[in-house]
Amino acid sequence: MGLKSLLVAALATVAVATPIPDPLNMIRQSGPAAGQVITKCVAPGQIALAYDDGPSQLTQQLVNTLNAGGAKATFFVTGTLYGCIYNQRNALQSAYKSGHQIASHTWTHPQNFGSLSSNDLTSQMSRLEQALVNIIGVKPTYMRPPYLATGGNVLPTMRNLGYRVITSDVDSEDWNGKTPQQSQQKFQQAGAGGNGHITLMHE
Repeated sequence: MGLKSLLVAALATVAVATPIPDPLNMIRQSGPAAGQVITKCVAPGQIALAYDDGPSQLTQQLVNTLNAGGAKATFFVTGTLYGCIYNQRNALQSAYKSGHQIASHTWTHPQNFGSLSSNDLTSQMSRLEQALVNIIGVKPTYMRPPYLATGGNVLPTMRNLGYRVITSDVDSEDWNGKTPQQSQQKFQQAGAGGNGHITLMHE
C-alpha cells in the first residue's frame, strides 16, 4: 500500500473509531494474564487501531495523521523488516511521546515463528526489547506474533517472558490488495455490532 493509500486508510479508520487515550490500556488493567491470546478490544464500541511491520519511512506520517484525527494506535514493530529500527528512532520516540503504544512484532519477523524453539523465540523478543529500551526507555508488554502464529512454543514462551499476545478480529486485508475504501467498509461493518475490535493493518 503506497503512502497516499496508507494515509487515506488511517483517516478512514479514525473516522469510524471513537478516539480513546490508549486502545489497550483496559486490557493491561483488567485483561488476561501474560501468555493469553487477546483477539478483541474489551471496550464495547471501540476499535483499537493496530499497525504491524514498522517502523518504516512512513511511520512519522502515520503518527501525524493519527494525532491530527485525535486517535491513538498500537505500533507492533520489528527490528529489521524495513531496515534497522534505529534508523527510525525519531519516529518511534515521536509516537511514544504522543501517547501511542509501542509493542513487539519480533526482531526479524520470521516466517516460521510458530515452529521456533523457545530459545529462538526468546532471542527474537529480547533483541527487540533491548532496542526499544534504548530508543524509548521502556520494555513492551504486548506482542503480536508474525502471521498471528500462536502454536508450538509461542504461548508458553510469551507467558514466561511476561507478554500479552494480541491478535485481531478485523483484518483490513491491506496485505491482500484491498483498497482503503474496502478496508473502511470492513471496519464499519464490524463496528455496527457495537462490540469492541482489534484491527490488523500494516504500515
